[in-house]
Amino acid sequence: MMGRWLAFLALMMAAPAALAQAHKPAAKPNPTPAAKPAVKSPFPAPAFKITVATWGKYPPFNYLDRKGLPAGFEMDLAQEACERMKAECAFVAADWNDLIPGLIDKKFDIVMASLDVTPERRRRLGMSRRYYLSPGAFIAAKGAPYDGPPALLRNKRIGVQRDSMHADWVDKNFRRSAQIKRYPSVEDELQALAKGEVDAVFGDKAQLWLWSQKPEGQCCVLMGQDVKDTRTLGIGVSAGIRREDVKLREAFNKAVGGMLSDGTYKKLNAKYFPFPLN
Repeated sequence: MMGRWLAFLALMMAAPAALAQAHKPAAKPNPTPAAKPAVKSPFPAPAFKITVATWGKYPPFNYLDRKGLPAGFEMDLAQEACERMKAECAFVAADWNDLIPGLIDKKFDIVMASLDVTPERRRRLGMSRRYYLSPGAFIAAKGAPYDGPPALLRNKRIGVQRDSMHADWVDKNFRRSAQIKRYPSVEDELQALAKGEVDAVFGDKAQLWLWSQKPEGQCCVLMGQDVKDTRTLGIGVSAGIRREDVKLREAFNKAVGGMLSDGTYKKLNAKYFPFPLN
């Protein structure tokens, strides 16, 4: 009798433990390992996808290389600007008369073709900051006795291109003190200088220097000081950008400013010219 009682008592004591075990929540399965984040590319996505257009017939500023691709000083600047803007750029050449209409019609996004800043272009386009300025200069025969202030050319024969801003400057400064001879083109005035028909020619420094490096220009050399007269000779060359593309223009201006401040512009300039263009 005593044995049965002890067995019943043991059963009653074990029941709560069994009941608790039955109601114990099931163990949660191990969570699935979190997916690893995708590896980011070290190269940022381009901020812009743009087309840069040039003329391709004004060396060394812009021309077509042996493969027919745009090249030259302006294209070097454009390549550098594209890298700084993180832009994906395509480069094309177009006829001169198609450049600005093509820009306005959105065939291109930037025109870099030695566009002088003029009031008319400012009305039609959003011109960038200046990226080069070729000052006015005189060129004369080597050993000429007037390599100094322009005043030394009084009573001399000065050649200049007709209906140009350089002609305007010569008129303003030499109308009463020198004999001004006007020619239809730069080539014509330089030929006159080589033949001794004029004593000096006034024009764009870069153009005159380039001619002096050719066999037909070995007779002559740049002389005197650079002439920078923004009212008559303009403020320089800028890129043409559509007026509404404010973000692109700001990015381009920042890129050019960075090149000027860190010495990159100076290196690209020296690749083509022995004197600064900005």
